[in-house]
Amino acid sequence: MAAKPLMQHLAKWHIWLGWLVGVPIVMWTATGLFMVAKPIQEVRGEHLRVVSEAQPLILPDSDIASADAQLKEMRVKMQDGRAVAILTTLDGVTSRVDMASGEPIAPIDAERARAIAAARIVGGENVRAVTFFEARDVPFEFRRPMAVWQVALDDGTHVYIGRDTGEIEAVRTSWWRWFDFMWGLHIMDLSEREDTSHPILIAFAALSLTGALFGCILMFRRRKTRAATETTV
Repeated sequence: MAAKPLMQHLAKWHIWLGWLVGVPIVMWTATGLFMVAKPIQEVRGEHLRVVSEAQPLILPDSDIASADAQLKEMRVKMQDGRAVAILTTLDGVTSRVDMASGEPIAPIDAERARAIAAARIVGGENVRAVTFFEARDVPFEFRRPMAVWQVALDDGTHVYIGRDTGEIEAVRTSWWRWFDFMWGLHIMDLSEREDTSHPILIAFAALSLTGALFGCILMFRRRKTRAATETTV
């Protein structure tokens, strides 16, 4: 007999909680359905861009790039107290050049990658392993086709340093990896974790919105039924 009042109290609390969370649940599912209705590329207007042939970057009167280099872009960074030009060709090849002398800078090795992590990452001196990955074989968590050194720290953090850029390209903590997994579940894309608009996700978002709307409608019916019962009694 004692369990019945408890269950009645729980049912009452459930109804009030339903009223409190019903509106945000409908809002979340409705906005979620809207956001996944179209691919993010269309939302950003990328489909409106006119595709044109890439043109090489021309650097007149410069010793930074050779005459036959078909440059796509050039970034200038301060590294080790000197200005360094990070050059990327139309073929995707990256290299570094000293801005002052125009001399090429060699790709970094494992020791240099370790030193960069130690200098630029909190706890970066606590290194467990340093591993090199070619552009075609990078770990899934990096997901960029470029040659990198992976500096694995004792706390599970992975620091990715570009072999040809000398820059920290990504930092992946243990929490990031769990977040990435949850993100894949959230958008129902565990293979790439990038597709935010596909039929399965849209269908489940629509079903969730329908269920949330039905739930809100039924709360009104439950309240009306309860009021009628109390009046009869």
